[in-house]
Amino acid sequence: MSNLTLSDLPPLAQYTLKHRPPLLPPISDKTLTLILPIVAYWILSLFFHFIDIHDYLPQYRLHTPAEVLKRNRASPRDVVRDVIVQQIIQTGVGYLLNMFDPDAYYGDEMYHTTVWAQRIRLVQRAIPRILALVGIDGVQLAGKLHSYPQLAGAISGGHYLSLWDNIRLETGQEVLVPAFAGWEIIVAKALYWFIVPAAQFAVAIFVVDTWQYFLHRAMHMNQWLYRTFHSRHHRLYVPYAFGALYNHPFEGLLLDTIGAAVAYKIAGLSIRQGICFFTGSTFKTVDDHCGYALPWDPLQMLTSNNAAYHDIHHQSWGIKTNFSQPFFTFWDRLLGTAWSGGDVSARYERTRMAAEQKMDLSTAVSASTIPESPDDSSSQIDSRENDSDTPRVGVEAQLNIPPGKATEQARDSMIQVLQDKENGGASVLAQEAVEEKEAQTSLKRNAKKTVSSASQAGSLRSLSDRVQGSLHGRAGAMIGLESSH
Repeated sequence: MSNLTLSDLPPLAQYTLKHRPPLLPPISDKTLTLILPIVAYWILSLFFHFIDIHDYLPQYRLHTPAEVLKRNRASPRDVVRDVIVQQIIQTGVGYLLNMFDPDAYYGDEMYHTTVWAQRIRLVQRAIPRILALVGIDGVQLAGKLHSYPQLAGAISGGHYLSLWDNIRLETGQEVLVPAFAGWEIIVAKALYWFIVPAAQFAVAIFVVDTWQYFLHRAMHMNQWLYRTFHSRHHRLYVPYAFGALYNHPFEGLLLDTIGAAVAYKIAGLSIRQGICFFTGSTFKTVDDHCGYALPWDPLQMLTSNNAAYHDIHHQSWGIKTNFSQPFFTFWDRLLGTAWSGGDVSARYERTRMAAEQKMDLSTAVSASTIPESPDDSSSQIDSRENDSDTPRVGVEAQLNIPPGKATEQARDSMIQVLQDKENGGASVLAQEAVEEKEAQTSLKRNAKKTVSSASQAGSLRSLSDRVQGSLHGRAGAMIGLESSH
């Protein structure tokens, strides 16, 4: 039996190319790549904002409305303005990218299927040699399998005795040529329509995750980069959905826009694949900042890099951890930058209580004609804002964390916040130190009351279940600050 040559291969399918009609006429697919991510951003953001303002799902909140008001250092108006600026830049870069993308055509799908089928036929050449390595004669074995002609053809090296087609040449002459086996076409279609596109998306996700992890980490490790660019995003200590792209314009360009464009090009995505990739990335970014641990959210179920995971990165004690975004956490795990301090639910509960108490105090003061007492906690915070000892006390005394790596992570994170003078980092830590002390005192006082203690424990367990359901269910004991006891 002679070896196959290229001339022994079945011929490729002929085709005629036609311009691919747009998905949403009269908007071209290229224009849709620019519009749809922005539309997706605001639709999903407004969905979560609607839930926020009507308080429809309070049981799944990571933070209370009081925390949003009292802890964040950027107004919603500033956030919306900067997001719109970034989306204008994003659209401009996308327009330039589209100029170098070829127009989309269709009609060659069967041609590409037969290209893959030819590759499958060529791979079969190696089967007799592989069998020979274990002492099996592939040709003889194929002869014994004459009742299974396609299996026999594959074992013999891709020589199918019964598969031939008549084709007409341009001269009008009909010739007999080899034909593809049915299984070859089925596998080729699976490769062309499903496996290769899935691999392209996997490459794009890997590239964008890698790009954003290392640049994001650099923004935290280099103080000039952090103060000049990235600290703006961290004015939101309590993230919310439409603040997902609240960045310095240069950071937004480098980290998000160019990162996605590089991933798109390296993965070789088509225009319509790009629509899915850019829009999906946008949904994921918004969802990661939504502030809800939703058990039925598919984006939070598919990956451990979810809202609860990223929320830790926005806290003063976790700002130098959990750098991975937007899809998976493998770089954090491989390079040891995932938060490793235990269960964060107790810490979150005390922060929640402190914000509620401060909101109640502000409401009482605003409703009274009596000036605020200089002895209240707010005045204490202001008076100590420039006291270098206060933030240091916050670092050492505010957190009851297990010794070791988690302690170092928390300290490094709080030092970075402290050094961010432009955004009042010292005031943030001083305020948190006071709130932590007040919350601890309140918890001890309530613990003496049996009924209140039971109610509080139930609330804490509920919060713990939500946070751990989003985090621990997929990443073990990766996330957290305090042990449950």
